[in-house]
Amino acid sequence: MADSDIGLIGLAVMGQNLVLNIADHGFTVSVFNRTTSKVDDFIAGPAQGKSIHGAHTLEAFCQSLKSPRRIMLMVKAGQPVDDFIEQLRPYLEPGDIIIDGGNSLYTDTQRRVDALAEQGLLYLGVGVSGGEEGARHGPSLMPGGNPDAWPAVRDIFQAIAARVDGEACCQWMGKGGAGHYVKMVHNGIEYGDMQLICEAYQLLHEGLQFPITHLQEIFTQWNTGVLDSYLIEITRDILGVRDDDGEPLVYKVLDTAGQKGTGKWTGINALESGVPLTLIGEAVFARFLSALKTQRVAAADILPGPKPQVTDDHSTMIKNIHDALYASKIISYAQGFMLMASTSEEKNWGLDFGNIALVWRGGCIIRSRFLNNIKQAFEKTPQLENLLLDDFFRNAIDDAQTGWRRSIQFAISSGLPTPAFSAALAFYDGYRCATLPANLLQAQRDYFGAHTYERVDKPRGEFFHSDWSNPDCSTNS
Repeated sequence: MADSDIGLIGLAVMGQNLVLNIADHGFTVSVFNRTTSKVDDFIAGPAQGKSIHGAHTLEAFCQSLKSPRRIMLMVKAGQPVDDFIEQLRPYLEPGDIIIDGGNSLYTDTQRRVDALAEQGLLYLGVGVSGGEEGARHGPSLMPGGNPDAWPAVRDIFQAIAARVDGEACCQWMGKGGAGHYVKMVHNGIEYGDMQLICEAYQLLHEGLQFPITHLQEIFTQWNTGVLDSYLIEITRDILGVRDDDGEPLVYKVLDTAGQKGTGKWTGINALESGVPLTLIGEAVFARFLSALKTQRVAAADILPGPKPQVTDDHSTMIKNIHDALYASKIISYAQGFMLMASTSEEKNWGLDFGNIALVWRGGCIIRSRFLNNIKQAFEKTPQLENLLLDDFFRNAIDDAQTGWRRSIQFAISSGLPTPAFSAALAFYDGYRCATLPANLLQAQRDYFGAHTYERVDKPRGEFFHSDWSNPDCSTNS
């Protein structure tokens, strides 16, 4: 009997928690997993007593769903998504909906939207953020794809999403690959936020020689102010955990960072779009550098650095590092929204940046207090070119920049790397600079490659070439 409101394929932890969340909100769910024993274990365990039905075949799974069928895939991105689509197709009818809730590359989502539309099937790519806890109790959801599918799933997704000020952290992003694109940039910003926090941690711990207990107190305090966010909160918690021997557990974690590729995809998109996403790029490269553990250990005994700096004014340095973290975080979001604006224009998506900030305020990994300020900035000026031009963020940067600069100076003099802090400041100084040395760069390009250049005393769009090897060179347009 077809009585399930939605079906979900893929019963790893995220999939299971989403199913339980959906069922808790009054919907009936069918589940399938390639390893059918997982279905039985789930039905007999966490799903027991709930409106959740298990299926051992895709045919039975599809037959259990109301029309139009709504099927959510929570499987590994890439080929597994295409494989399941092909396996489902014989059991689907025109108007049925397939929903990809994994971290798929947005161009793959666009391809699937177009291909399935030709077959009469509707496809959605939905970014899901919040990890296991978010999936169970309220994630941030970023749906995009075929707009005809959105009305059929909106009630379910907005019911299970996190809520802030009564608003669901789930809003329509746009057609095609827009949903997964916004989730990709979200993850890129997440890379940046995490790297920034790690740089603050290293400056406090190695630069100022603060013990972990003091660091936990600092992060606890920071989480009550403008830095209030999920990532600051979990950093506070991590610093309080002790191993069996009483030592901080974080000391036992090998300093090589992993990644699943979304940060790298964000950087590649920025390079292809010509958007200076410098902070997120440095955050990705910092993870690459961390992976060179063996080389770094050997280099530590060979390569000299400065003597550690000593400062007695700890309270001022704590505030400086706080301000560096806050200002750099603003730059990270400013760059992320610049990238989304560029791609939205290119793809004609019409992304609503106020909506995106709203969706990110709750449930997701980068949720933070100042997303309210981002939402307000775009509500006030929908066509805002850069967050730095908004009064709130301009003033915030102005208040923080002295501490930001002094933190980087302290890091350099102490021999401690701050690639994200430094990249953020370099971007800020470049963005506020009316004249950059690119005039010399363009002259170099014209010298060796006849690439031409524009002149400041001529209208834009007129190009010139000079014989730079001749001191009395002539200029040709």
